[in-house]
Amino acid sequence: MAKEQHKTLDIPGAQKAAMLIIALNVENASEVFKHLDNSEVELISTEISKVRNVPSQTVDSVMEEFYNMVTAREYVLEGGIEYAQQVLEKSFGMNKAVEIIEKVKNLTTLRGFDVLKKAESGQLISFLNKEHPQTIALILSHLHPDQTAAALKELTEPLRTDVAYRIATLGKISPQTLKQIEKVVDDMAGLNMGQSLSKIGGTKSIAAVLNRTNVSLSKEIMNGIEQKDPNVAYEIKRLMFIFDDIINIQDKDIQKILREVDRKDLALSLKIADEKLKEKIFGNMSERAADLLKEELQYMGMVKLKEVEAAQAKVIDVVKALEESGEIALNLRGGAEEVYV
Repeated sequence: MAKEQHKTLDIPGAQKAAMLIIALNVENASEVFKHLDNSEVELISTEISKVRNVPSQTVDSVMEEFYNMVTAREYVLEGGIEYAQQVLEKSFGMNKAVEIIEKVKNLTTLRGFDVLKKAESGQLISFLNKEHPQTIALILSHLHPDQTAAALKELTEPLRTDVAYRIATLGKISPQTLKQIEKVVDDMAGLNMGQSLSKIGGTKSIAAVLNRTNVSLSKEIMNGIEQKDPNVAYEIKRLMFIFDDIINIQDKDIQKILREVDRKDLALSLKIADEKLKEKIFGNMSERAADLLKEELQYMGMVKLKEVEAAQAKVIDVVKALEESGEIALNLRGGAEEVYV
């Protein structure tokens, strides 16, 4: 299979598209053609007519490549290029992940936003200030949370809160809506946006952004969003600290957290945790307690994912309670005011 996958690298894109279409039934193939322009249909149809005696392994490799790229694009839209690459590296290794990401960037409209990511926050906002808040939200939701956080800081109130709220409440964006901001991206990046239905923004997106702003600014924005929609504000607050963020907490504070967390909840919460996080936890326990926890994890049978997530939520509740009482510091934002010496 590896040799066949390697061979697909030499197959032109149009031929790969033809193989994919052939692999579909007639009904599905016709649906795909409806989303292509005439020149693309003509090109692929020509390649289909040329296909002769293609090994099934080659077709399988092309379909696998297509599946990987679709999956990668979903990850990119969910959390950005960096997030997608991290997920893919865990599945395929670094080299394969980079290869997939590069193909996604070259064959989709994400390149336009990659160009925007190179802009300074001041330059970006001076360009976007004249745009509708929804357009600003749409564009900022495609950028890295660090850049979005810096851009939000450049905005004045009440526009800042309005844009943050719109990012939090973005969902499925239709091709017609995307066309409205196509010119904005064209002017700045010189690239066209795609026409596919994309899920962008959301409470998870703005939570990641606010985690990277200073405390006073994030509180100011959250207060404004809470006045607009308390339910959205509550969901953002829940997402502003995730279980994996525990690895960034100082050891002395980890020890305080462990004293407050139920042992059963701790074991369940670590069921799907990263190994580095597990080692962080073990390193802040007594040797005997760590050995007992390791043994419990080793012999833990299959459990429902929702039970693990519920246990993680309980741990997060303990973390938040301790932070609110001033007993621990989360150090999520990375600002100078939170450097330990």
